[in-house]
Amino acid sequence: MEKQNSEPQAAVPAEFDPDAFLVVPARTFEDLRIGEVFRAPSRTLTDAHAAAFQTVSADNHPVHYDVEWARKHGHSAPVVHGLQVLAFTAPGATLFPHFIGEVFISFLEVSCTFLAEVHSGDTLYPALTVTGLEPQGGNGVVVTAATIHNQRGQLVLSGQHKYLLRRQ
Repeated sequence: MEKQNSEPQAAVPAEFDPDAFLVVPARTFEDLRIGEVFRAPSRTLTDAHAAAFQTVSADNHPVHYDVEWARKHGHSAPVVHGLQVLAFTAPGATLFPHFIGEVFISFLEVSCTFLAEVHSGDTLYPALTVTGLEPQGGNGVVVTAATIHNQRGQLVLSGQHKYLLRRQ
């Protein structure tokens, strides 16, 4: 006697649709709102992160890796590269590019001010907040405030990004 499988069979779609694999529903320039916040997951920096960035950037200043040099020059510990800290504001660290992926044209501009030192062991909390929506013909510029706080709630970086999107 043949054993019958009593488990239900999963429904198989008739055709594969890659658009069904979006992480979040796609949005347009017109869907964005001033004040929306796109947070990145927190990240605790380690000596390995700093060493990897030093290798990639070729920035070999001793303030970034020499404990004694850093202390001698008024720092409590080696200082994480500022550009490494700025990199934590990359839009891809948040869900923002998943929302705008269908209408994204380019990353236009980035600026920032480093407000406090970051050291190995610090946990960073990056966020992008929409502060401007500037229609320009068939396109639009999205302006975001880029911020990073540390585990003590101290703002360590404040800046701005601009992105060019297609409009509907």
